[in-house]
Amino acid sequence: MHPMFGPLMVVAFCLSQALRDVYLAHVFQGVSLFAVIILAFAPSTLFFGGLTAWQDRNAFARLRAHAGTIIAMNITTAMAWTSYFYGLTNLDPSVVNTIHSGIGPLTVIALAFAGSTLAGAGLPARAALLMQTGAAATLAGLWIISLSGHAGLQNDAGKTLLALFLLCVSGASITISHLYAKRMHEAGFNAAMVTASRYFLIMLVAVCALYWRGDFGGVTHAPQALWLGLAGALLIALPLYALQFGIAHSSQFTAHVIRSLGPVFVFALEQIDPRISFSWPVLILIAAYSLFAIAANFVHGWRK
Repeated sequence: MHPMFGPLMVVAFCLSQALRDVYLAHVFQGVSLFAVIILAFAPSTLFFGGLTAWQDRNAFARLRAHAGTIIAMNITTAMAWTSYFYGLTNLDPSVVNTIHSGIGPLTVIALAFAGSTLAGAGLPARAALLMQTGAAATLAGLWIISLSGHAGLQNDAGKTLLALFLLCVSGASITISHLYAKRMHEAGFNAAMVTASRYFLIMLVAVCALYWRGDFGGVTHAPQALWLGLAGALLIALPLYALQFGIAHSSQFTAHVIRSLGPVFVFALEQIDPRISFSWPVLILIAAYSLFAIAANFVHGWRK
């Protein structure tokens, strides 16, 4: 395999997530996030589950030895995506993406301070910690801009505050979920197997939520469901497969540097949404975040 293939998969993920966030922010104005969860994750789970069974009939049997990791990955995945989708319903997609992404490295640092071995051994260099402090300051700035009404999308203050809090939950949860996925890769499971096994809990939560609601969350006819399922699979599940594949076949340094530019792509694309006005404060903070994030990963990678 060409050494650039893994990083290119991470690039594909970054470009697709920009389209995903802007598209779903529009969809969530009329369709429940739980309906989108089922339509997006069920087809990919079936597809990658079938692919795994075809490639290796004993793969599912081998999962029993990793039940704890699978359960933890399902819990953190469910927390991450439900929180993230709520954020997309109520905030600028670029703000959502930046806070979600920025919480990840801070979570890894917090795990290291707590003595957890999940994220690897040791703390980053002092210079990298300084850069992460700068990145954290930009995230705090996005909180202030959003709550003060100077972001591109105006919303109720209570919903904005809840969405900002849940984005911190989503960023921490998805980071831990990816760390568990990395553990599965190290145990010999490929990206298809990990993708097939990580969405069971979130789909169960979505089914229960829609049952409680009493309808299918704003999806009223089959063509609409088919389109949302196709778009969800192409913009959510397949890019996550690409990310998992990219992470498994590239250095963490390279993957994190590429992902640091993701929020800039989202900000550029969200300008096509008439609900969202151009916000200089948001753009400046997002650009500053990307620079701090790239610098932090450069310092950390250079030290290694």
